[in-house]
Amino acid sequence: MLKKIIVCAFIALSFSVVTAQVPNKPIAVDSITVDTTIVGTIVVRTSQEKIKQIPRGVVLTNPRISFNKTKAKIEKFKWFRIPSFWDTTNKLGITLNEVAFINWKAGGNNAVSALGDVRFERNYKFRYVQWNNRLDLRYGLSSQEGEKLRKADDAIKFSSTFAYRRDTISNWYYSVKANFNTQFANGYKYPNRERKISKFMGPGYLFLGAGSSFIPEGKKLNLYISPITQKATFVLDEDLANAGAFGVKKAIKDADGAIIKKGEKTLMEFGFLVTNTWKTKLHENITLDHDLTLYTDYLNSFGNIDIDWELRIGMKVSQFVKATIGTNVIYDDDILFDEIKTDGIVTTPGRPKTQFKQLLGVGLSYDF
Repeated sequence: MLKKIIVCAFIALSFSVVTAQVPNKPIAVDSITVDTTIVGTIVVRTSQEKIKQIPRGVVLTNPRISFNKTKAKIEKFKWFRIPSFWDTTNKLGITLNEVAFINWKAGGNNAVSALGDVRFERNYKFRYVQWNNRLDLRYGLSSQEGEKLRKADDAIKFSSTFAYRRDTISNWYYSVKANFNTQFANGYKYPNRERKISKFMGPGYLFLGAGSSFIPEGKKLNLYISPITQKATFVLDEDLANAGAFGVKKAIKDADGAIIKKGEKTLMEFGFLVTNTWKTKLHENITLDHDLTLYTDYLNSFGNIDIDWELRIGMKVSQFVKATIGTNVIYDDDILFDEIKTDGIVTTPGRPKTQFKQLLGVGLSYDF
């Protein structure tokens, strides 16, 4: 026991002598240089040696914090905003067309036309849900030399689609869709201005149904297929309803032409609806906007397809100047043309025809 105590005391005395003789030098243990002195859990680093020879051209500075070269912040501080899942579009456009002749040998009439176009879009998208809303308003007037003011374009269109998908991988959605179309003012078959052939809610079309939508990511494409769609046609004007315009049941008259039963103001149909909207960029400043609606009725005329196809090409000249080329094709077997009357009695009810409208103009466009 005494021997063990003596050995431990000798080892402790030797260690204290070594550390006392070399207080500021690192200790070499097994050819490994240790640059710290460890006492328990405290680490104390030895002081660094000063540089004796400084190479020419080297400037040493002591690192320190300084605000002498700091400039005041001029820009207003922007607070963090939570990102919105709404995508909004507001467009206002005015298209002008003008033709003037002075001493023109080939002949021609001076003409001017103006068309106003407004579009609002509110689209929501977050993970499984999409809700797209769009409102289009158009109205135009034209005037020719020697003729009265005429209506050139007239449309009110609103669509809303709510879509839900089961996961974030699939591009197919369960959808519910509503479409509504009508016009602002009375329409005439010029030059006859006495008898109107259309007006606000005469007709008005409402589509309401459920189905499936294909909406791929990163593309402005929407394909909607609905095998369950109800179509309602409204003709709220009594004269048009009595005449059986736009497919509603016309009035029943006696031999003298007196109305026994007034015409119905609504026509309800149930059928299959397909709609497709697509917007793409053809060139740097050229865009294409496509809108197609196909509908067929199950009960009355299955296989006869009502078509409403609108195609527009927009060419941006500058920030506010834009040229537009547009077409609109409509076919509806409930809209009849070339009706023939003999002594006030309809002898030939007429037949449906393809309706075509073309637009070409340059005007101002403003997004807000």
